[in-house]
Amino acid sequence: MKQDTLWTRSFLTISFSSFFIFMTFYILAVTLPTFVLEELQGSKDQIGLVMTVFIVAAVIFRVVTGKWLDEKNRKVLVTASLVMFMVCSFLYLFIHQFYLLLALRFVHGIAFGISATATSAIVLDVIPEKRKGEGIGYFSLFMSLAMVVGPFLGLTLTTHTSYTVLFIVVSVLALLALLCGAVTAISSPPKKPSPFHSWSIKRYLEPKAMPISMAGFVLAFSYGAISTFISVYAKSIGLETIASYFFIVFAAMILISRPFTGRLFDRKGEHVLVYPGIVLFVIGMVWLSQAYSAPIFLLTGGIIGLGYGAILPSFQTIAVQSAPPHRRGLATGTYFVFFDSGYGLGSYFLGLLAARTDYHTMYLWGGLLVFLSLILYYALHHRKQRSEARKMVME
Repeated sequence: MKQDTLWTRSFLTISFSSFFIFMTFYILAVTLPTFVLEELQGSKDQIGLVMTVFIVAAVIFRVVTGKWLDEKNRKVLVTASLVMFMVCSFLYLFIHQFYLLLALRFVHGIAFGISATATSAIVLDVIPEKRKGEGIGYFSLFMSLAMVVGPFLGLTLTTHTSYTVLFIVVSVLALLALLCGAVTAISSPPKKPSPFHSWSIKRYLEPKAMPISMAGFVLAFSYGAISTFISVYAKSIGLETIASYFFIVFAAMILISRPFTGRLFDRKGEHVLVYPGIVLFVIGMVWLSQAYSAPIFLLTGGIIGLGYGAILPSFQTIAVQSAPPHRRGLATGTYFVFFDSGYGLGSYFLGLLAARTDYHTMYLWGGLLVFLSLILYYALHHRKQRSEARKMVME
């Protein structure tokens, strides 16, 4: 029974560390667009660039972090990345020029890429094998909570206080992430010589995790438009005062569904969650593109949240379970490399689309693109899984 215990001290501390990392991420994701426009006198095109530079750096270092996690001292890696993350969070207080912001965003992205990948991989070591789906579901719930509390707190602070107060709060949250990571009991895997050449992609990415990661890329491409532009979109349709409540409704649906989704994954399999989740996400995004009233705006947040809450932990669990135990760090890194790439590119290219058309068009196309993830999921994962099952029966 002890081996099957999920809610251990290490599980809680690494989960809270991840929570504070993503709190910082989402606070900045929804507030930097207005900071660029109002404080730095930037353009709409530059909003997406601020997020893209961050994600490019994160993706580059997620690739190597997966390798480091399986070969280096994990405790040192986590602590160093969280110290770097905290320092970068503090430096926003001194930014008064757009290109200095871009430079800081790149360095901050490096710290985020390492720390977020490390916490997501380390938690796998403290989750019992028979409760992987449930454990990853609850771990991602901490990220989901950050997804709602972060934007709500960020938008509330910028509305009622100042950006100075905002960046102080961000610094405190980064410090809490460091403290939680530092007290987590982290063990490093036994070092094994890599069977691959230094130039081999298998030293940096897990090929078995790539199919589901491609579906995650498309999902994140569209999701980038929500977290990056929702506050600007709400302002454009006269709903600025309720923009922060979008994320509350979004996360409320994730919270309500999460206790069931993890267990459903472990007992019924991933398909019962993924297909309905994608359909709900598409419906919510398309409806959001036509929202003009507060009730519809908030309702779409609930629909998207319900879909996203079913898809995200399912995709991540599939990626982890596709790899052998000694390469789960790489599998985690691989999944988030694709996910973050989609998020960053989506923020940039959908932002360009919005600048040349409007936000209604951007969300419409973002919703339609999510349907591609359903096709990829079936073609690259479900069909292959069914084919392998047939072969096992025939043998």
